Amino acid sequence: MKHLAHILALSLLFTVPGTARAADCYADYKAKQDSPLRLHYGVMQLSGACSKGPAKSELSTRLARNGWTLLNVLSVFGPDGLEERKANAGPYYLRF
Repeated sequence: MKHLAHILALSLLFTVPGTARAADCYADYKAKQDSPLRLHYGVMQLSGACSKGPAKSELSTRLARNGWTLLNVLSVFGPDGLEERKANAGPYYLRF
């Protein structure tokens, strides 16, 4: 029984930081709308994996719900990169 408790405690140690890392992951991107052509640069918090491939899929889906088409994921970063991107993203800073 003690052995099982140690295994459960260790598994919690490894799963909690992974959840925290996903919550602290962001991507900056470029998107467009057609007719008339509109472009925007934005920053979005990611709920999935913190890498460009999965971010592209997540951003594309979330933007499409609002009538936007993802053009490019520029980078994936942690909370330390938020402040430097805030002014450039303007109204699209953490909007979607």
